[in-house]
Amino acid sequence: MPGSEQEEIKKLKKKLKVQERKNAEIRDQMSVQRTIFANERTLMAYLRTSIALVAGGFAALKLSHHTSLELFGVLFMLLGAALAGYGFLRYLQKQRVIKHQRRDYTHTSHRHAELHEKQASYYGNID
Repeated sequence: MPGSEQEEIKKLKKKLKVQERKNAEIRDQMSVQRTIFANERTLMAYLRTSIALVAGGFAALKLSHHTSLELFGVLFMLLGAALAGYGFLRYLQKQRVIKHQRRDYTHTSHRHAELHEKQASYYGNID
């Protein structure tokens, strides 16, 4: 291979490595977004279940003339309210953890580029 083709291949490989680092950063950012969305979906599942329990308890309370079913209705309504509270508290706790992890996360692609430049300069290969 002529020298110019080898130089061109080296440049392309270098560009590819830089792009792969950028892609890794983007994947990291997207994974954080997926985690946030998953946490929100979990909260919605808790709220859907709690609404169903409250609605079932309300229906049992209003449509029943038996004391045992009225007791189940009140119990379901309380259970639904407690589940909504638990789901919301769990959501806030997980959001706090995600927020702390995002704050502590550092992008590294620029540091990889600096390291590469320093290593290349030791050998006199400054591009």
